[in-house]
Amino acid sequence: MGNFFAPKDWGTLLTAMITPFDASGEVNYQEARRIARYLVDEQKNTGLVVSGTTGESPTLTEAEKLRLLEEILDEVGDSAAIVFGAGTYNTAESVHMTKEAEARGAHGIMIVNPYYNKPGQRGLEAHFRACAEATSLPVLVYNIQPRSSINLETDTLLRLASLPNVVGVKEASGMIPQISDVCASVPSGFRVYSGDDGLTLPILSMGGYGVVSVAGHVVGKHIREMVECFATDPAKAREIHHRIMPVVKACFCAPNPVPVKYFLSKMGFACESVRLPLVTLDDRERGVCDSVWSLI
Repeated sequence: MGNFFAPKDWGTLLTAMITPFDASGEVNYQEARRIARYLVDEQKNTGLVVSGTTGESPTLTEAEKLRLLEEILDEVGDSAAIVFGAGTYNTAESVHMTKEAEARGAHGIMIVNPYYNKPGQRGLEAHFRACAEATSLPVLVYNIQPRSSINLETDTLLRLASLPNVVGVKEASGMIPQISDVCASVPSGFRVYSGDDGLTLPILSMGGYGVVSVAGHVVGKHIREMVECFATDPAKAREIHHRIMPVVKACFCAPNPVPVKYFLSKMGFACESVRLPLVTLDDRERGVCDSVWSLI
């Protein structure tokens, strides 16, 4: 496939795809293909992120991550942008995975803040630079302080945005004033994606471009409609936002991606199981999800 999808073609709705496991705990690649096809054809996703946190990437081996990428590219790579989550807390490993993904034809790379080791702003910048300079593919920076314990500050992001292939940021810091500063300050054409389904509409109002979603597994077509009608019919976008918010909230009633895997299992996909340290929903959490099922 090569980098057939330039950043301008990634579109407004990328879903961070779950990874299905079979009864023995192995990756179910055929079911992954089926889910990818559903996400693109039925939920109207313009792109998928493979091997992100929602895909339980911390529990996947290198071989599993790369085969997933190959399978998803083969299944839907001609009709959706396939972005590979190559980032870890280890820069050398992140660079290695970036190169491996490019060799397999990924359309782009997503690099998360290096979690746990808290490198500081200079270390963050050096980490992202090393990954971006290791590839010709477009790179999406992923800022998520709640999971990484460190925030990518706006000044640091702006320096990274000067690199020719750093094309956007997935903003999941949850800090609206910072996201507003980012939207106001990034260069023309630099894409600011919401990394939090519940904040997509507010981020659009500040100049955001789209969303890298979890709820896009189950209400993707509604999210895409909301994003794409925002500029011309903000009242309709607001109505869609309020209509889908109970589902969005239910998607996070337990650690991600456990609830969304439950929702997909109710749709007939064999994907409810998760790998430890995650566990499946308890009865109360299932009740939360079941209570919004009619809205899906």
